[in-house]
Amino acid sequence: MTSIGILGSEGRMGRAIASLIEDAGLRLAGGIDRGGDAEALAEKSDVLIDFSTPDALEAHLAAAVANATPIVIGTTGLEERHHWLIDEAASEIAVLQTGNTSLGVTMLAHLVRDAAARLGNDWDIEIVETHHRDKVDAPSGTALLLGEAAAAGRGIALADASERGRDGHTGARTRGAIGFASLRGGTVAGDHSVALLGDGERIVLSHVAESRDIFARGALRAAAWLVGRPAARYDMQSVLDL
Repeated sequence: MTSIGILGSEGRMGRAIASLIEDAGLRLAGGIDRGGDAEALAEKSDVLIDFSTPDALEAHLAAAVANATPIVIGTTGLEERHHWLIDEAASEIAVLQTGNTSLGVTMLAHLVRDAAARLGNDWDIEIVETHHRDKVDAPSGTALLLGEAAAAGRGIALADASERGRDGHTGARTRGAIGFASLRGGTVAGDHSVALLGDGERIVLSHVAESRDIFARGALRAAAWLVGRPAARYDMQSVLDL
């Protein structure tokens, strides 16, 4: 039975994952939170799932590499240097990194990429996300994942097209821009909509998270899938073979 080690075990996602491990036919190897021994956890786990904080990622990757333990990274708020660290680790172990472990969001990203590729720059793209009042990063990791999907569909880098935080006299919308808006309040687990707006018509592709359990189930499916994979960097689309 595949054993799962949870990094960030006392957070919302860590607790949700732990509660669903047995139902998924997996075994809990253990969990740590801030200050815990990542090396010891990696040594006794078949695969790690990390929903901790960006500042802990470097140590967690080092522990995974030292023990040849694959790792699923669902931590959001990552910066460019974190992605360099992930790429470096992925040259030695299997690493799956994603802004959202939901299978539904994974399919949504696939649809967004396809739509952006087929409709072209004449259609504007706006991404709106809503999360609970305690979320600390914006745009959400999922919104950025969807933005990356749209940018990939257009064959461009998201950094070259992203528009955020419009305020005041901003001028007309830039052609080909991918816009973001973030809403915070209540206990919302996560709502995301991607609007593709053309002349006289629009398409809205949406996903509503009704429970954090969807992310936990997706993370566990990804972890089970990752075991035994060769060293490389993977994403959730790999899990669904998209």
